[in-house]
Amino acid sequence: MGTLTHQTARGLFALAINKTLNHVNKDREKGLLELIDVSEKFMGNTFSDSNYEGTRKLIKNPDGKWMQYINRIMDELHPNVIRMTALNLGFEAALHGTKTIRKMRDINQCNIPWVILMDPTSACNLHCSGCWAAEYGNKLNLLYEDMDRVISQGKELGIYFYMFTGGEPLVRKDDIIRLCEKHHECEFHAFTNGTLVDKELCEKMGQIGNLSLSISLEGFEAVNDLRRGTGVFQKVMDAMQLLRENGQLFGTSICYTSKNVETVTSDEFLDLIIEKGCRYTWYFHYMPVGNEAVVELLPTKEQREYMYHRVREIRGAEGGKQIYAMDFQNDGEFVGGCIAGGRNYCHINPNGDVEPCVFIHYSSANIKEVSLLEALKQPLFMAYRDNQPFNNNHLRPCPMLENPHILEKMVSDTGAKSTDLQSPETVEKLYGKCHTYAADWENVARELWNSKEHKKPRYENYKK
Repeated sequence: MGTLTHQTARGLFALAINKTLNHVNKDREKGLLELIDVSEKFMGNTFSDSNYEGTRKLIKNPDGKWMQYINRIMDELHPNVIRMTALNLGFEAALHGTKTIRKMRDINQCNIPWVILMDPTSACNLHCSGCWAAEYGNKLNLLYEDMDRVISQGKELGIYFYMFTGGEPLVRKDDIIRLCEKHHECEFHAFTNGTLVDKELCEKMGQIGNLSLSISLEGFEAVNDLRRGTGVFQKVMDAMQLLRENGQLFGTSICYTSKNVETVTSDEFLDLIIEKGCRYTWYFHYMPVGNEAVVELLPTKEQREYMYHRVREIRGAEGGKQIYAMDFQNDGEFVGGCIAGGRNYCHINPNGDVEPCVFIHYSSANIKEVSLLEALKQPLFMAYRDNQPFNNNHLRPCPMLENPHILEKMVSDTGAKSTDLQSPETVEKLYGKCHTYAADWENVARELWNSKEHKKPRYENYKK
């Protein structure tokens, strides 16, 4: 099957998207199938035939869980949000971007990420325990020009997906909207506490169509407000209601700890956020970063094993819930292990330091002083590339949480410095908080990993 040029494929993709916006189900199915055809022509043999056929089978089953989920999205979201998300996240990032990134990795012989996380500011109207941003203080900011430069350089490398973290990124919502408008072919996503969402923002998001949100939530009102502050839960519920009424794409960002694992995965909790309009939920394992981290909040090995099974149950093809659940730690088996250090993502803190991960605060490159490509070639990132995967058992993916001796060696060998400007943490101290957890999880992870066969990923983007 012949491949298509970028512009031709984008045009055909746009036409097929318009068909899916037709509310006649048969036309919608036809439009979705045409999207798959265009994707296959444009990508050539980048993805296996089984990937395309599996997607076609899903589309042709209108009674299936995930086709019902897609139809709800198509019926309930703002048409421009659907159109721009499909074009930018679907075509530009997942298809065109993936092809370009793989070529650039070969040319530059370094990791090139698929998504970049940036902190526009360290300022936040809340101070939540367990938040990595709390370690930076409240006085740091990336200028609009800094973020614009990163995105412009990123597009040259094939990066069309950018996430904003913080601090509270919506403190800088005017600059975020400005970036979305200028880089209209990119997809943007903000992790927010939700308290600054208002009708004006929702209307603007409908106009630009390329900004989605993940709202932080830790459970029901009592547990959530214990960590985030009195009244925050109700503000989040109000924000979700407003986003849903305006047809916006949003989900939740949940830090699971030893105190809330069962609550945030319960049927009652999931039913609540689905009813409020959430389409996905990110689950993030509590990380003991920072000198003030509470080690007791680390989930037990039994709780983590529960999360492994429960998340797969939630998003199963049958049963579960009509919400797409992702577990940043336990889903390593689907992405070949750790994706940090630029392998698939990296993080730029509000001081401009380019870090391998939002949870690992060490660096030797600042985006205010070097280009994005130079930052991706810094010694620590090259050490990541040389050592990935950090473990052949991808249920032990992280060089900090499950393999802390590796992170200690990489930081030491490369001379990377702590980027926590408020209370610098030595890598030796971080290792001390993780090694017991790593040892406890090792046997459980081995049993889970050996309990089923694992296909080798068709494409490995780390150096062999």
